[in-house]
Amino acid sequence: MHLWTAAVERVFTMADSSSRAPFNVLVLPFLKDTAKGLLYAVFRRQDVDSGYWQGITGGGEEKETALEAAKRESNEEAGIEAESRFIPLDSTTTIPVAEFRGFRWGRETYVIPEHCFGVEVPHRVLRLSHEHVEYRWVAYEEAMKLFRWDSNRNALWELNQRLLRQAGH
Repeated sequence: MHLWTAAVERVFTMADSSSRAPFNVLVLPFLKDTAKGLLYAVFRRQDVDSGYWQGITGGGEEKETALEAAKRESNEEAGIEAESRFIPLDSTTTIPVAEFRGFRWGRETYVIPEHCFGVEVPHRVLRLSHEHVEYRWVAYEEAMKLFRWDSNRNALWELNQRLLRQAGH
């Protein structure tokens, strides 16, 4: 079974395909620790044998915008408030529709985009959903090593660069 299929099959086959929009979101929570600097939350999946690390991911619903989906998924998977500061990233990737069993977006749809965001959170305590068995707050370098997907690493690189530039580095 393809890696993406193994990772998303169980989650996406349970959903109603009529309400699933043809896009995904990736959200990377971060916080500014006065002693340790920038920290990023990484999440370990529970529905894959090896349990790999990633950001918050999920699909849009019906007429949601990517930002609305990012806010909803962040709240559902980690308890992050919608009023938090979300930073749209330029990083994107595409995912083959074959990885989403049970969803039909038309014969001419071959891939769906994944839109990326950073989100600043005020504290280290997150509320995990059933999709993850644990999370960690780690420095940039460790997150880069833990992430399984290149798309997560690319988005993290961009977010880290944006935050460093805003801080005057």
